[in-house]
Amino acid sequence: MLNGEIDNFLKEVLKRGTRTELGHLVEGYRLCAQSEGKSSATIAIVEASVRYLEQFLSTNGLSADVARIGVRELRHFIVYLQGRQRFAQHRFTKPQQGHLSGHTVNGYLRALRAFWSWAQREGFIEESPFSHVQIPKAPRKVMPTFTEEQLRRLVRAIDTSSASGHRDYTITITFLDTGVRCSELTDLRVKDVNLEARLFKVWGKGAKERMVPFGKKVQGALWKYMMSCRPPPIVPRYDHVFLTCDGRPLTKDRVEAIVEHYGRKAGITGVRVSPHTFRHTFAVMFLRNGGNVFSLQRIMGHSTLDVLRIYVNMAQADIQEAHRRHSPADNMDFKPAYRRGARNNGAIDKKTIR
Repeated sequence: MLNGEIDNFLKEVLKRGTRTELGHLVEGYRLCAQSEGKSSATIAIVEASVRYLEQFLSTNGLSADVARIGVRELRHFIVYLQGRQRFAQHRFTKPQQGHLSGHTVNGYLRALRAFWSWAQREGFIEESPFSHVQIPKAPRKVMPTFTEEQLRRLVRAIDTSSASGHRDYTITITFLDTGVRCSELTDLRVKDVNLEARLFKVWGKGAKERMVPFGKKVQGALWKYMMSCRPPPIVPRYDHVFLTCDGRPLTKDRVEAIVEHYGRKAGITGVRVSPHTFRHTFAVMFLRNGGNVFSLQRIMGHSTLDVLRIYVNMAQADIQEAHRRHSPADNMDFKPAYRRGARNNGAIDKKTIR
C-alpha cells in the first residue's frame, strides 16, 4: 500500500507546474522515508527543518521551489539561524536569552542536506547545493557524568519496598550498567530479555538490532521485577518490560521525569540527572574499569568510533589524575643515596653505569 502511495505521489508531482515546491515535496519525502524504515523522530526533524526553511524564504520574498534554491539562499538561511533567538515563536515555551546553539543549527542543516539528497536521488534536482555549502560544525560538548558518590545517593533515594520503587531501581541500574538509550529501554519487550544469558535485544537508531549484556545486579533486579513487581498489562499487546502501575508502557517522557525526580530527591547538583547522563557515565566507567573501546562500540550501538574518542579521552584523563594522586614514587618518602666524596660535584659517574 505504501509503495503505491509513493508511485501515485511521484506521478502527481510530475503533472504539476510547481512540482518542486518545498511544501509539496516534503510529503513525498515522508512517504519514501517511511518505506526505507527511517525512524519517526528522524522524519520529524527533516520535516520541521524544511518547514522552517520554507517559512524563512516566504518571509523574505524568495522562491520555495527546490530547483531555484541555491548556495546563496542556504548561506543566508545559515546566518539567519545563527542569529535566531532561542525558542522564538515556540508554541509552548517563551523566548529565552541567547541564540540557537551550534548543535541546533547543525541539526537543522544536516536534516536539510538529507532532504536535498533525497530530492536529487528522485530526480527533482540535478545537483544538491549542499555539495558547495560547508555546514558549520557543532561545538564539542563536555560529556557530563555522575560521580560514584552521586550514583550512591541516587540509588539510596529510591524506596524499593513498593513495586513501583523496585521498578525505578531496576530502571536506574539498567541505565548505569548497559548505557542503553531511553527509547531503547522503553521499547524493550519481555521476549527480548534473556535473564539466564544476561542479555537483552534492543533496536537502536536506524532500526539496527543489537544484543546488550548486563551484570548480575541487573539480572537479580530484573528477575524480581518481572516475577513479582511488574503489573499485568492492560491489554495483551503491551508486552513491554517496564509498565506503569495501571499496566501501560512507560513513555520516554515518563522515564525522564522519574530519573529527574530521584535526582532532586538525592540533592544532586552540577550535572543534569537524565538517562543520557547515565549513558555517558556507563561509557567512561566501562573504559576506566578496563573495558576496550571496540566492545564499548558494539554495546552502545555506535556505527563509528568518532563519538567514543571523547569517552576515551575522558577515561584517560581519569587515569592521569588517578596516577597523580596515587603515584607510587611520589607517595613514598625516600631519597637516593650518594657516595661521600662523589666526583664532579655530585654528577653521575658514567663508569658506574652498567
